[in-house]
Amino acid sequence: MNTQQIIGIDLGGTQVRAGLVEGQRITHLVSGLIPAGGNEQEVLEALYLQVDALMQPTTRAIGIGVPSVVDVEEGIVYDVQNIPSWKEVHLRSMMEERYHIPVYVNNDANCFALGEKYFGQGRGVHSMVGLTIGTGLGSGIIIHDKLYEGINCGAGEFGEVAYLDHNYEYFASGQFFRNCYDTTGEKVFGQAVAGDKEALAIFESFGIHLGNAVKMILYAYDPELIILGGSISQSYELFQESMWRSIRRFTYQKSLEKFRLVVSELESCGVLGAAALYYDKQH
Repeated sequence: MNTQQIIGIDLGGTQVRAGLVEGQRITHLVSGLIPAGGNEQEVLEALYLQVDALMQPTTRAIGIGVPSVVDVEEGIVYDVQNIPSWKEVHLRSMMEERYHIPVYVNNDANCFALGEKYFGQGRGVHSMVGLTIGTGLGSGIIIHDKLYEGINCGAGEFGEVAYLDHNYEYFASGQFFRNCYDTTGEKVFGQAVAGDKEALAIFESFGIHLGNAVKMILYAYDPELIILGGSISQSYELFQESMWRSIRRFTYQKSLEKFRLVVSELESCGVLGAAALYYDKQH
């Protein structure tokens, strides 16, 4: 990786964060609100505002991570979460027409994995999975140093795999606390930190389900490393013991000797990962 200037954009349902990335660091970072209830053009204008603030004559490319299904080849995003007007947006062509440099678009979970691969704990790792545990259960897969997207950018939808009487996302994401206990992860976290035994038991149960999800990923892809991200990963100390107890029941014990699982420590990973879309395509 050299010191080329790449703009990375992390587009959420309420906010857009963008940064000018040079080498291993973000030299300028900006953010702004997204008019989530606005029409397609109004949301685009909010995006352009941040990019305009960063654009330099020497900027080589733009990478954009979005919480949606993406046609990677055409740079089209569909049904962006929390932005109702973005049903089908030809984002790449619009951005390239405005800025006259290459634009790369992908979903945010894939950007998370790339961010860790190029800037975080995935550096030097050839096979890894970035697993985001928040409102849902998302992931990005790196195989032989390259992002593996699948033909429809649908690879890594582990949360949709059937599990018990629902799917993994039902039990191994923030949805678990609402679905099984009619509460929120944030509330249970506060209670658990205060030593509440029932709250601690809820996190123990969560860890068992997440451990089963990790085993499923190990059976499918046999990665060297899984990196946990997302809001729930910040509660790692509360569920790590039960999660690992579940993982250690993995059939192929020899495989576990080389396997590592860590929690992301990378700040602005969404911005860095979006910029890394450029590096992945050049690799």
